[in-house]
Amino acid sequence: MILVVDVGNTNITCGVYEGKELKATFRINTKTQRTSDEYGAIFSQLLSMKDLSLKDIEGSIIASVVPDVMHSLVGGIVRYTNTEPLLVGPGVKTGIKITTEDPRGIGADRIVDAVAAYEKYGGPILVIDFGTATTYDYVTVQGQFAAGITAPGIRISSEALGKAAAKLPNIEIKKPKSILAQETITSMQAGLMYGQIGQTEYIIKKVKEETGLADMKVVATGGLGRTIADETDTIDIYDSTLTLDGLRIVYEKNRR
Repeated sequence: MILVVDVGNTNITCGVYEGKELKATFRINTKTQRTSDEYGAIFSQLLSMKDLSLKDIEGSIIASVVPDVMHSLVGGIVRYTNTEPLLVGPGVKTGIKITTEDPRGIGADRIVDAVAAYEKYGGPILVIDFGTATTYDYVTVQGQFAAGITAPGIRISSEALGKAAAKLPNIEIKKPKSILAQETITSMQAGLMYGQIGQTEYIIKKVKEETGLADMKVVATGGLGRTIADETDTIDIYDSTLTLDGLRIVYEKNRR
């Protein structure tokens, strides 16, 4: 079995694969400072809840956009699984050619999303990840990562409202029954959710327009991705495990 780890700005999302089968997933908070022993203990406990053990792990791979956690995280995986994790970055085989002006500036999470989308659904394809940031990445029919768009995620926008406007509360992020809000909380929810839906539809429209690919497939992933995907017909597929699948695919390409 292999352990795949996606280190995002908000959560560290982990999966365990046996072959192509995803046997277990779990999340932990990214922002908490931990030692390598604490990571080992957390992984051991969470795996045991899935009837798995650290002894089952034969290989590991990490995609990270948070450098500060890497020393302890890698140390914990090395010590407690006896595997040296593959780190997604320059020099790692992905099957995707990055043709943007600054290939090294593309986040590892976006790379593995693109890998999974292209391998599973083919190209051309637009990959949307509704995470801390909302990212839109265009992969050509030849498997080239050709362009990317980055926007604030829904949670970032919500937190910004709460911090910048003293009288606005922290709210649950969900779509209200109507955009015609009658009080503060639902007015914020309406702005956040309908605003995200509108942004999504417009960016998809512009990408298709500028590429000339009106039939380009659109796949979405990320924590709030299903909520948005359910509200628009511009998203063709919602794939909750896209990032984890991408990590597995990259691991297999490099193991071979």
